[in-house]
Amino acid sequence: QVQLVESGGGLVQAGGSLRLSCAASGRTFSNRFLGWFRQGPGKEREFVAAVSWGGGTTYYADSVKGRFTISRDNAENAVYLQMNSLKPEDTAVYYCAAGATYYNSKYSSSNYDYWGQGTQVTVSS
Repeated sequence: QVQLVESGGGLVQAGGSLRLSCAASGRTFSNRFLGWFRQGPGKEREFVAAVSWGGGTTYYADSVKGRFTISRDNAENAVYLQMNSLKPEDTAVYYCAAGATYYNSKYSSSNYDYWGQGTQVTVSS
């Protein structure tokens, strides 16, 4: 049984930082992308970032470029999201996702097969 478990969310002031972690179990994701999505209050789920198997290819939403960094540790079967210079508009439930391939869009949630339960990030102004 595949499981993705996020951790690291919390309450932080604007300008602060948080590091989200996602631990995968049940399978490894060779040659698959791992990603992060988020869903803010009253909003649809949106893409945040994705990283390739080797870590050499990354994708970011324009809204987080230069502030967020995605990375992965295949030995630990984990993916991370370092979030700096946080803004109130970053407030959302953040979801870890796995399974997108090199041949489909990393930006679309429909291309990910596995999802975590989410972790809440709240940024106060």
